[in-house]
Amino acid sequence: MRVFFVGGLLSYRALFNWLTPWILIPTFLVAPIFQILLFAYIGRSAHLQSDEFYVIGNALQYTSLPCLFAMANMLGDERWSQTLGILLSSPASRLALFLGRSLPVVLNGALVGAFGFVAGSLLLHVHIPLSAVAPLALVIVVTAVSCTGLGLVNGAIGMRVRESAVSSNILFGLLLVVCGVNVPLSELPGWLEAFGRLLPLTHGIQAARELAAGAGLGDVKGLIGTEALIGAVWGVIGCLLLRVLEVESRRRATLETA
Repeated sequence: MRVFFVGGLLSYRALFNWLTPWILIPTFLVAPIFQILLFAYIGRSAHLQSDEFYVIGNALQYTSLPCLFAMANMLGDERWSQTLGILLSSPASRLALFLGRSLPVVLNGALVGAFGFVAGSLLLHVHIPLSAVAPLALVIVVTAVSCTGLGLVNGAIGMRVRESAVSSNILFGLLLVVCGVNVPLSELPGWLEAFGRLLPLTHGIQAARELAAGAGLGDVKGLIGTEALIGAVWGVIGCLLLRVLEVESRRRATLETA
């Protein structure tokens, strides 16, 4: 438990070993607002979807930003500083080591998503029923957990590639395109729609839109459960991939090769 909680917190704090946390304000607070406004005004000019559609989609999509980048950077920084070998040679549980690092990331992602949701709603005068606030908060947290599962896979990839920021940006853009953020899934090609339903965000965004339209928590519990299940599956894949690449890196002596 100490490795899980204290180790995860220390690892998250270590992300800021060379910069001030204030640098995250333009990334986590300013950028989502501009993305929301960009697509909302494109939607207005093209007479496509309502402002609410774009606020919900883009705010939730931004929960994935810290989930993808932070999980990859935590492992990438260990590798870059040549401490990954020391970390993996410890007798600590691998689940405690890696899943403990995900807790601060989940909180970070949920806060970014909630801020985007509130700021976008205020700027574009989107009305959300008061009864939907608590269920929406649950959806944001579940979506952040789900995206962190995908982030764990991205972190595992960072054990083999030189720079994990490339894969993080690719995944972030992929989620923007195929998860119904700005384009309804029904408008996508069939194979792309099916692929999007296997990724985090898709069912969380759908649940949030139904809640904002007046649905109750019971009406979207299936969507929330599916989102959580998808995140768990990606998390399991990430843990297995970490183990496989750890063994492979030891065999090829590439554990700390940058």
